[in-house]
Amino acid sequence: MKHIHSPFLIAIIASFFFTACGNMSTDIENKLNELKSKTESLDSTINNEVDKVLTLDSLINTEQEKVKKLDSLINKNTSKLDSIASSKTKIIEQIIK
Repeated sequence: MKHIHSPFLIAIIASFFFTACGNMSTDIENKLNELKSKTESLDSTINNEVDKVLTLDSLINTEQEKVKKLDSLINKNTSKLDSIASSKTKIIEQIIK
């Protein structure tokens, strides 16, 4: 009689095992899909932030070129003013002598 119940018991345990594995597989697949969705969202956020950094870098380079041009103009004008001041100083020194 024990032999009759053993195959039946094994069949019940096997069906329970396969059902549990099927549920676990579904749960794992759901978790993987959730992880993939979060990864894609994070990737999109990172790409947006990288684009912002690249835009900021471009603006910084543009403003740096403007500063260089202004610096050049200031140096040129300072040189002209120094030259004018020097010539006027020489004229004043000649008048005083």
